[in-house]
Parts: sequence; structure tokens; C-alpha cells
Amino acid sequence: MPDKSAPDRPWVMRTYAGHSSAAESNALYRKNLAKGQTGLSVAFDLPTQTGYDPDHVLSRGEVGKVGVPIPHLGSMRRLFQDIPLGEMNTSMTINATAMWLLAMYQVAAEEQGVEPSALAGTTQNDIIKEYLSRGTYVFGPAPSLRLTTDMIAYTVNTIPKWNPLNICSYHLQEAGATPTQEIAYALSTAIAVLDAVKDSGQVDDADFEKTVGRISFFVNAGVRFIEETCKMRAFGQLWEQITRDRYGVTDPKMRRFRYGVQVNSLGLTEAQPENNVQRIVLEMLGVTLSKNARARAVQLPAWNEALGLPRPWDQQWSLRLQQVLAFESDLLEYDDIFDGSHVIEAKVAELVEGAQAEIDRVQAMGGAVAAVESGYMKSELVASHAARRSQIESGEMKVVGVNSYVETEPSPLTADLDGAIMVADPQAEANAVADVQAWREQRDQGAVDAALERLQSEAKTETNLMEATLAAVRAGATVGEWSGALREVFGEYRAPTGVSGAVGVAEAGAELTAVREKVKRTGDELGTRLRFLVGKPGLDGHSNGAEQIAVRARDVGFEVVYQGIRLTPEQIVSAAVAEDVHVVGLSILSGSHMELVPDVQQRMREAGMDDVPLIVGGIIPDSDGRRLEADGVAAVFTPKDFGMTDIMGRIVDEIRKAKGLEA
Repeated sequence: MPDKSAPDRPWVMRTYAGHSSAAESNALYRKNLAKGQTGLSVAFDLPTQTGYDPDHVLSRGEVGKVGVPIPHLGSMRRLFQDIPLGEMNTSMTINATAMWLLAMYQVAAEEQGVEPSALAGTTQNDIIKEYLSRGTYVFGPAPSLRLTTDMIAYTVNTIPKWNPLNICSYHLQEAGATPTQEIAYALSTAIAVLDAVKDSGQVDDADFEKTVGRISFFVNAGVRFIEETCKMRAFGQLWEQITRDRYGVTDPKMRRFRYGVQVNSLGLTEAQPENNVQRIVLEMLGVTLSKNARARAVQLPAWNEALGLPRPWDQQWSLRLQQVLAFESDLLEYDDIFDGSHVIEAKVAELVEGAQAEIDRVQAMGGAVAAVESGYMKSELVASHAARRSQIESGEMKVVGVNSYVETEPSPLTADLDGAIMVADPQAEANAVADVQAWREQRDQGAVDAALERLQSEAKTETNLMEATLAAVRAGATVGEWSGALREVFGEYRAPTGVSGAVGVAEAGAELTAVREKVKRTGDELGTRLRFLVGKPGLDGHSNGAEQIAVRARDVGFEVVYQGIRLTPEQIVSAAVAEDVHVVGLSILSGSHMELVPDVQQRMREAGMDDVPLIVGGIIPDSDGRRLEADGVAAVFTPKDFGMTDIMGRIVDEIRKAKGLEA
């Protein structure tokens, strides 16, 4: 029999959504709310995330692809039209430009007649993990931490129901983090931020408990759901210790580990994608089964995210998975079913011990910011990811449909691959460019200039920048202008890549040895060591694949040129010419391949690089891949091509073909 008279309330159910335009995203949000979704989770496009307007050169091909473009207040108004913000719990996945988006949200709410004190929701605002995994940072760690601190202080005093910081270990796992690393680096980030808030003097000591209580976390749940359950219990234990012992928080409610979840997209496969449904369910169980460590909000990916952009129906399917678990099963009728389990307790203790040791190591370096700037944490993640890839390639880690049980019946879900995903509106970029240009023309430019001048002036002091940002929003500034003004004060920043210190394969098997010999033989025939440029064009900051290719290329004997993320096609080709490379590889996961790849191709032709093959990898639909190869791309690799050594062998073959050498 259930041991309570009424079941617990279910978690907040979200889908992560936003695409093409504010108007189209608004229609999608209202449709999802009508289907029973209980909160909004806004996905912004890469230009918005990285502080560029739609008409900036780096925005080309990226507008409206992985989220919605919201460069100015007019777009924010349209995004939430007919959605009462006073009744909504809104999560905004935004980091470097979080202050700007929160300011626009507040002003849009005020225009609806909603006071800031009534607003509820979350800004992710975790800049540390951007240097380690996701890559949507704008400024260096110190000024970025200052913006985070200012936002936290402002919300504690003005928007008390808002979670100003949602420390995101989700992308750490996707970048290769083990459960121990995920816990340790997330909690090290929390310590860095809370120490900065305390040191700033912007929050009274009496209010510091409330500040701690508004910190939330956003985690990744993998398919090893027992281990994931234990990870969440370990997270809670360590957070309890840190808040009690380091910060002296006495109220148990303020020490509670509050977290939301997006379950693992890294483990979703392009091969036999129907298997992703059971993976998603298992991952959801890992963060809901344990009542004492249950997620407060859950959003699930769609079964076809390894193929491309999910359709509304695919997102609905993921929402229904949550609803069946919450309302048809008896999960919410019982207390914690793991209490007293010696198996669970032992695994939790192991994770706590390992994570505490890694936290201590980071603190001994000077904390999370120092561990980012030195490249330590990034190198550790690249190495962990390389080890995981090796286990998949060797078959030690089985992935059904990829390296085991690959025989399959034809799937009706993917019979029409082009119809199994949603295609971004091809007019989205042109429309957004026209919109931002029209916005600039109708505003008071003098008021904008004055607001941006105030922002820059206050950025040079220790003044909280939230009020100056709100003034810039009201004056009609854009995200690119706000970020550009602060770039002039704070400067640009390029984070360590973590590639140089990583070892991909400890012991070379027959396949790796054969490719090494082929690389050396080809270099000997050409009279030089083979050079491979790995490029990340556009604003896509998902660098995991590029880093792993760079590490494996070095393992097989290439000299690797990898300059990190966020480069223009012009910069990539200039580097290829300067380094006299033998092959150029582009990694693109944001859907901008059909715009950026032809641009790189054209520039390579103009530079006389006709004998240098161009390789492309990423989330690329089959039809696009065929078009790219027909247009002269030497090879297109997608997630189904998991054998990295095999990829290296094929790349050497393309070099030999391009140079006229015998196969």
C-alpha cells in the first residue's frame, strides 16, 4: 500500500524550445502550455547567446537555428505576447548575455503590468562551464563573474523569487565529465560565485542565506541510471556540507539542493534512433526515482535530436513520457525507495569521497576561475572524453545499434529522413536582419548612445551594472550593442582548448598502428609531416567533437592546427594558408553547415588550395551531406561515424587522392 494519503506534486515539466522567430516560438510555447506543459524553457539562438546582432558577420548561418533570436525589447515583447508573465515560471538558458535577457524580460513584464517582485523563473548564468564545454562565453572569467555577481545581488533585492544562477553541469557531462568530475566542477563553480558575491559586499550578511537558497543547479542524467541516482544523492550531501560549513547557512530550506534536469543528449544515437526513447526514459528515472534527490524540473530531448531539429510532435512525445511516469505510475505515492539500501549508500559514499578530493584539488589551485585560466579543468574533461570514445571504439562500452546489435529492420520512423526532422525557416535570418535594422531606425539614437555611454562608464567602476542595463533596454539598444560596449571595456577572451595535454589512446592496436604508418608514409612521400587544420566556423561552441578529432589526429601522427571556437571562414582559410596544411576539417553542430561550408570552399579555391581536401563533420542530415559531397566536399562525417581511427584513415586516403598519390 502507498505510505501517504496523497501523492507528491510532480516536478515542473518543460520542453526546451525556441526557433526561427519570436512570433513562431510564441505560437509553439502557447501550444505546449495547452498540452499540459507547466513551465517555459527558452532556447536562444547563438548570436543572442554570444552577444551579436543578426546582421553581424559571425551571425551568418546561425540566426534562428538552435533557438530564437531576441536581440531587442521588441523581440522579447513578441516572444511572450499573450503569455501572462506574472503566472509563468520561465527558464532562460542564457549565460554570457544573461543580464541583458533578464533586463528585457523584466521590462516586458512591467509592460504587462507585472511587478519584478512577482516574477518567477531562472537564468542559467553559469559562465564557468562555458569555458569548459559549451563555448558561449563573451568576456574573460573575471568580468563575467562580475556580471553574475551583479545579477545575483540585484535579484535577491528586487526579484526575490528568481533563481539568478543555475549552475549547469549538464554540458560538463557532454564534454566528457565522469560523475565525480561533474559533481566537483559544478560545486567548485558554486563556491567561486558565492565567494564573489560575499566579497562584493552587495548583499547584507542577513540576506546571504537567501542568496544561497536561490542558487539552483541544472544537471545531466545519463543512461546508467543507478549511478545517476547516486550522483544526485551525492550532490545533495555535498551541497548540504558546503552551505552549512563554508557559509554558515542555518535554515535547512536554504541548504536544499534544488536542481532541474535535461537528460543526456550525448548518448542519443543516429543509428537506430528509435532506441533513444528507452534511453530517455531510463535517464528520466535516474532523477525521479529517489524522492530525497528528485529533480524540481525535467525537460527531455526528443528521440531524433541526433538527426536534426525535432518537430513539435517529437517534443510532444517527450512531454508525454513525463506525464505517463508522473500520473499513471505510483512513483509519487511513496517515500524514498532507496533509503537503507547498502548498495546505494556505498556508491554515494564513493562519489562523495572522489568529488570532495577533486574539489579540494581545484581549491588548492585558487578555485574554479584559476582552474579555468590554467586549462586544468578543460584538459581533464578532454582526457575523460577521449577515454570514453576509446571504450566505445574498442567495444568495451556497448552502445546498442552503434557498436553492437547493429542488425536492424527498416524503421518506419526514419523511412523519410528529411521528413523526420524539422527544417529551420530559410527566411529566418533575412527576417531577423530586416527586423533589427528596422528597430534601429525607429528608436531615439541619442537615448541609446547615452545609455551605452553610461553602461561603459559604470563598467569601469564597481557599480552594479543591472540598472545601466535596464536603461539600455528601455532606450532600445540591442544585444550586440550592449555586448559591444562591454567588450570595449572588458576585452575579448579565448579560452584554453585543453587539447595539447590530452592523450587519446594509451595503447595502439593494429588499426591505429596501420593508420600511423599510412600517415608517416604519406608525409615521407610529400617530404613533410602531414598538417591537419581543425576549424570551428561560426558561433557553434560545441567543441567536443573537434577536440576529439584533434586529439586522435595527433595520436596518429598529424601535426594539428586547432585554434578553438568562433572563427570566420576568412580566419580559417587564412590559417590554413599560413600553416600550409594538407587537409581542412570543419566541425559544425548548429545547423549552419549549408551556409558556412560553401563560404570556406570558395575562399579555399580563391587561395589556390584546390589540392587540399575539405572534410566536414557534425549534425548533418543525409540530404545535406549528399549535396555537400556533390559540391566538392571530400567527406562528410556524422555521429554514426563513431570510429575515430577509421575516420583518420579515410582522411589520409583523401589527402593521397588530392595529391595524386597511389591508394
